[in-house]
Amino acid sequence: MITQETSAEQITANAKAVISRIAAACARAGRDPAQVELLAVTKYAGPAQIRALLETGLARHAGESRMQGAAEKWSSPELAGLRAGVTLHFLGHLQSNKAAKAASFFDAIDSVDSMEAARVLSRKAAEAGRKLPVLIQVKLTEKETQSGVSAAEAAALVQETAKLEGLSPRGYMAIAPVTSDPEELRPYFRAVKRLFDADFARPAAPDSKNYLSLGMTHDFEIAVEEGSNLPRIGSAIFGN
Repeated sequence: MITQETSAEQITANAKAVISRIAAACARAGRDPAQVELLAVTKYAGPAQIRALLETGLARHAGESRMQGAAEKWSSPELAGLRAGVTLHFLGHLQSNKAAKAASFFDAIDSVDSMEAARVLSRKAAEAGRKLPVLIQVKLTEKETQSGVSAAEAAALVQETAKLEGLSPRGYMAIAPVTSDPEELRPYFRAVKRLFDADFARPAAPDSKNYLSLGMTHDFEIAVEEGSNLPRIGSAIFGN
């Protein structure tokens, strides 16, 4: 559980433990741990907690899924001096009326799931003079409450998004089904990895990187073993 009382020392210890677990997962899969980057989910963490993490140097990506409050949090005095060193990702469902704010404030949008959302976001990014990196969200369950595009439609959405002036598709993001046994998730992760390998074989530019964002606190080790290079982790870092 994330609480505002989690100390800087605990956050540091937690982050180091997560990095060690990522490295161990890479070793089991024969991967280079340097290729995996930690995305710290900071939506429930306060500025002081986020600062404690960033000062460790263990995370250079952070993610928020709620537009409301994110700008205020990341503009606070505690984080203002560190903001330039962080790639801030938007992880939540993108509503059209929030696209302008998202396009101007966030460094990447990891939850594009329709051409309608992509067109609005592209227009707002272009108006702001930006070429915004985005991930396409793939839906892995039949739940109506979960956003995402089906695996069968993912490649077409990547191709159409690549034509938009203000966006640069960089990979896939997916949220695995809830299960008590993370081992059950391997087929889901492998399916998205196959899509990723087919559709993002090369970076969009020489200085860019493509991302497969799979795995959260309860399943990130399995996700890393199956190819994720941007796991999204919150409570394992900021919890007691």
